[in-house]
Amino acid sequence: MAKDSPNNLEAHLGYWVRYVSNHVSHAFTQKLAAKNVTVAEWVVLRELYSLGAVYPSELAEKLGMTRGAISKLVERLRVKCLAERYAVESDARYQTIELTAAGKRLTPTLAKLADENDHEFFGHLTKSQRTEVANLLKDIVQRNGWKDLPIS
Repeated sequence: MAKDSPNNLEAHLGYWVRYVSNHVSHAFTQKLAAKNVTVAEWVVLRELYSLGAVYPSELAEKLGMTRGAISKLVERLRVKCLAERYAVESDARYQTIELTAAGKRLTPTLAKLADENDHEFFGHLTKSQRTEVANLLKDIVQRNGWKDLPIS
């Protein structure tokens, strides 16, 4: 190989991160699709499960998404009867969003799918290895100042 020849794809760490990410993400997407939920919807469901009733603007800020994106996702969840909008009693111009009973029942099931997906791909690693990989990736996120969630 000539001195100025580019490295093979496999020589780049980013190649391997993307390779693993694609397979992990695809498998999870398929598991969620079987429950008629997208990854973005899952993220919103999981946050609403933890937060309870919340203003759309608060949810958008928490997830690093635009209010428009949150509005569209909440509407999709509303159509699926998994979330609902409620007018605030003191000012009907404001709304909160929260999970419906069906959304509250489904979210733990989806969380279990996320756990199973992680185990499928990373279950062979020791606890120490998983912690080390997670810490290295979190360090990269922190160093780059990334705030938006990986939902696509």
